[in-house]
Amino acid sequence: MIAGSTINEVITEDGPRAFEIDCKGLAFRDLNDRIREAALDGAERMVLKRVYGQRYIGTRLNGLPPVRIDIHGVPGNDLGAFMDGHKLIVHGNAQDGVGNTMHGGEIVVKGRAGDVLGMSMVAGSIVVRDDVGYRASLHMKEYGKTYPVVVIGGTAQDFLGEYMAGGRVVILGRDVEKHKMSFIGTGMHGGIIYIRGDFSREQLGEGTRVSELQPSDLSFLETQVERYKSTFDVGDRISPRSFRKLMPRGTRPYSRLYA
Repeated sequence: MIAGSTINEVITEDGPRAFEIDCKGLAFRDLNDRIREAALDGAERMVLKRVYGQRYIGTRLNGLPPVRIDIHGVPGNDLGAFMDGHKLIVHGNAQDGVGNTMHGGEIVVKGRAGDVLGMSMVAGSIVVRDDVGYRASLHMKEYGKTYPVVVIGGTAQDFLGEYMAGGRVVILGRDVEKHKMSFIGTGMHGGIIYIRGDFSREQLGEGTRVSELQPSDLSFLETQVERYKSTFDVGDRISPRSFRKLMPRGTRPYSRLYA
C-alpha cells in the first residue's frame, strides 16, 4: 500500500491493477511523486481526479512498464514531456507544451490544447479532438523510419509546423470553413503537414510548398481519420482526398543567411 491518503487502490475483477489519486491541493511535485510511486507499486492504470494545473504529469515514468493515466480536470503545462511508452487521456482541455520532446506513447485530449503542442517530438502520437494554439509541432523531428504523429480535429493558430524537421501533422478542419492561421510551416525542412479545409498560399510560411497526394499519403490519412473517429466516437465523413499536402522546398530554408 502506498503511503498518503490521496491514493486509493481500485479493486477490479481480473482487470489491470488500478489506482485513483485525488489531486486537489497537491503541488505538482507531490502529485508526480505519487504517480511514480503508484507505477513502481505495479499500477497499470491510474485515474487522476480534480486535477488543477499541475505540471509535468507523466514525465517521470520512463523506464517503467506502460501505464494508462486518465486525467479529469485541467493538467498544467508540459503534460507528458519526455514521455516514452505510456498513454495519457485528458477528459477535457490541456494547456501549453503537451508532449514536449516526447519519445513515444500516446496522448489523447478530449477537448482543446494550448500552444507549442508536440514541440520537439521524436516519436509517439498526440490526438486532439478540437483546436490547438500557436506553434503546434514546433521543430518536430524524426529518425530513420520512426516519426511522431499529431492529429488535430479542428484548426491551429499561427506558425503551425515552424522549423519542422520531421513527423506528420494532420489537421482535420472539422467545422472550419476557412483556416485563419498564417505562417504555416515557416522554416520547415522536413516532415509533412496535411490540411483539410480552405486556406490560401499566402498563409504558407517561407520554404513551404503544396505537393500532390500519393497513394501512401491516402493510406496514411485513412488510418489517421479512422483512428480519430474511433477515439472520439464521431461519424464525420472525411475523405483522404480532401486534404492538401505541405512539404518543405528544401532541407536548408535559410541557407542564404549563413556561410
